[in-house]
Amino acid sequence: MKNVKIHDEILEYCRILKLGGIAESFEEAEEDAQDYEEFLHRILEQQLERVDANALKSRIRRAKFPYPKYLEDLETDCLPKAMKQYLPELATLKFINDGRNLIMTGNPGTGKTHIAIGLGMKACEAGYKVLYTTVPLLVTELKECNDNKKLRTYERRFEKYDLVIADELGYISFDREAADLLFNCLSLRAAGRSTIVTSNLSFSRWSEIFGDPAITGAIVDRLTYKAVLVDMTGDSYRYRETLKTYGKGIPDGISPVPMQAAQAEATV
Repeated sequence: MKNVKIHDEILEYCRILKLGGIAESFEEAEEDAQDYEEFLHRILEQQLERVDANALKSRIRRAKFPYPKYLEDLETDCLPKAMKQYLPELATLKFINDGRNLIMTGNPGTGKTHIAIGLGMKACEAGYKVLYTTVPLLVTELKECNDNKKLRTYERRFEKYDLVIADELGYISFDREAADLLFNCLSLRAAGRSTIVTSNLSFSRWSEIFGDPAITGAIVDRLTYKAVLVDMTGDSYRYRETLKTYGKGIPDGISPVPMQAAQAEATV
């Protein structure tokens, strides 16, 4: 027979000790358990599951993904040939453990951002500390921190992530200050932290982004050292989705030929 006084005190103790998970699950565990040892095992197991789930939610929230994407949702048959080859190994996340970078270059719509976020989500599930950012946003934050004399604080935090996803390199060009700040920031991770970079431009055109051949060469050299380099040139995912939506009737203004993104004229 249940002792009401003890039952109520357990709930009160859980509230005081901030053990909300145990307070929610102990009654069910109490009914199902055959002995005290099994009962304790059940409530601790359920509490651990809650702690792990909450920690995962926190890692995903702090990663600042723009939206959730999963590798399982990829249409792998439609991926560029090189990514079909590399994806199974990348999905093991060994490149993060080895501190290697992943650089994906190619025309827009071929799955670069989807794969980057999917790998980031998988890394969060594995317990890694992840950050997603676009390169334009990263440069803006670096400039602001530099102006406010908070750059070193930002760099120390940036350096500690197990994986940084720097998306959309190539959509805007940089002035010399921005190029130097970006180079210095990414260089901090070159000693053993992984960075995923996506770009709509091939390496041969990166000088269009950074302007100066010397800084371009230094950035390419630093990012690509021991990195996994994947050419993502191919048909656009988004165009295929348009075909699925509209069938044979393609709306005016939508080209069936994959378009190389025009580089924006704006300078950060």
